Amino acid sequence: MSPEALSELIYTIAQDLIASGQAGTLTVDLLPPADKFAVMRPKDRAHGDWASNAAMQLAKKAGMKPHDFAELFAARLKDADGIKDVEVAGPGFINITLDSASAAAVVDQVLAEGTKFGTNDHLAGRTLNLEFVSANPTGPIHIGGTRWAAVGDSMARVLEANGAEVVREYYFNDHGEQINRFAKSLVAAAHGEPTPSDGYKGAYIDEIARRVIVEANADGIDILDLERIDGGTDADGEPLGEGDSAQREEFRKRAVPMMFSEIQESMKEFRVRFDVWFHENSLYADGEVDKAIAALRERGDIFEKDGATWFASTKHGDDKDRVIVKSDGNYAYFAADIAYYNNKRHRADHPADVAIYMLGADHHGYIGRMMAMCAAFGDQPGENMQILIGQLVNVMKDGKPVRMSKRAGNVVTIDDLIDAIGVDASRYSLARTDYNSPVDIDLDLLASHSNDNPVYYVQYAHARSCNVDRNAAAANIERDAADLALLDTAADGEVLAQLAQWPAVLREAGDLRAPHRVAHYLEDLAAAYHKWYNVERVVPMALTEAEERRDDAEALRIAKCPEPARTAARLKLNDAVQQVIANGLELLGVSAPDKM
Repeated sequence: MSPEALSELIYTIAQDLIASGQAGTLTVDLLPPADKFAVMRPKDRAHGDWASNAAMQLAKKAGMKPHDFAELFAARLKDADGIKDVEVAGPGFINITLDSASAAAVVDQVLAEGTKFGTNDHLAGRTLNLEFVSANPTGPIHIGGTRWAAVGDSMARVLEANGAEVVREYYFNDHGEQINRFAKSLVAAAHGEPTPSDGYKGAYIDEIARRVIVEANADGIDILDLERIDGGTDADGEPLGEGDSAQREEFRKRAVPMMFSEIQESMKEFRVRFDVWFHENSLYADGEVDKAIAALRERGDIFEKDGATWFASTKHGDDKDRVIVKSDGNYAYFAADIAYYNNKRHRADHPADVAIYMLGADHHGYIGRMMAMCAAFGDQPGENMQILIGQLVNVMKDGKPVRMSKRAGNVVTIDDLIDAIGVDASRYSLARTDYNSPVDIDLDLLASHSNDNPVYYVQYAHARSCNVDRNAAAANIERDAADLALLDTAADGEVLAQLAQWPAVLREAGDLRAPHRVAHYLEDLAAAYHKWYNVERVVPMALTEAEERRDDAEALRIAKCPEPARTAARLKLNDAVQQVIANGLELLGVSAPDKM
């Protein structure tokens, strides 16, 4: 019996107690939904397989003492099929012990449902636009963006496993001053000059500059002979900007697509796919910015002041109003944010019910204005718009921070990390920690094949289970003989309980936007499996001649060659663990090897 089934049973019992008049002042309308009755694993297995605090949740509404109310639940639970024993502990905890057959039923469920085990449809009918990474096309993906790639892609998979339609989106900031600085840096590199003070550094700048020159030459253009303006002001004292230089513009229009292509290739190698590659520049080209501003103006949230156009964001909880069109007629950066959100919510194709933004640690200051903008459009902040802020990543080697990259200067890029430890270890290590917390990536640990390496520990459990299958096949063991009621040892029970928790973990990981919970679960399941493997014989093992001659040979035979029904049951349990580990690793974008 699963924890979800127990929650449903407890809910039904609560209804019955109300109907029979035993629930005091509790009424049906005061009951929470069935899935809100928590059923958890006791810290001490001596207290049973599962525990619930349902009586403590409801006692005040019933006008009863929690312990007394718990006794009413316990009496009815004892009569339910599949439950061996129930006891009330402490102030009103209900401890439940299942009979072995009921506890083991999860094995057949896992094997029957396969890759679908644990999935659900409670987010069905909702379209979630999940935007992540979204690094500027001015250089390789750095380690912070790499974390978002791992977390974001895993989160998308988890949300889909909960029934949601997820639109994975990458937003290219290909409009504005950062692109101009990128182009100026390339021009300087092409001429062998120092990087401008506000420019981009790194060997990749020289590399891209060379590639642009080669490409332009192939098209019959001597790019270095084009008009070049190095900055400064024009005859009227106005600053020279993007497009003032034919040479700079030629570098820009050729280099940005190159970086775009590099980023796409890096994402593909990292097993991250996107459904939409959205270009900021299109918001201006397609009139989306003016359209969004007009919509807010109709709602009374736009005003003019000091020659500029402002968004009245303080009306919606922001700490100050925001300029969206500057007094010189140029758009402020926030204008694109307004248009982009409006675009996501009202697209003809897959409009978003929820727009989830995954932003870097330096974006805390954006939350107020973004939520105010959401509210100004008549939407619900925190519901239609959700903003997740990721924390910093520290890369360590030999106990010291690693900072230098071959291509990008004083940062670590996605390619550096993959080269050092591979895709599996990179994705797992970045996704297994809550994005709200900083994370240290220990390159020495993650390159090692030891149980201290979390990804190796989980993958080895899967590989070990596959080896058990190979040994079983060699021994011609038939699973049809299985009697799952024989999975009755403490070690059996630990593995069964871990398997039964997977559906709840998966649902919680989706609701809380917390894919790291999948990794933590896999590590707990792997730990239970490794312990089980070490104490329980799965596949019979022949006795040596010396053992045969010993007086206790029969005892050895029983220990090493358990009866066929128990052997087959343990083999099915082994296969169930294998399936769930594979399912979980797939959600994290990590491979499940059959040999290590």
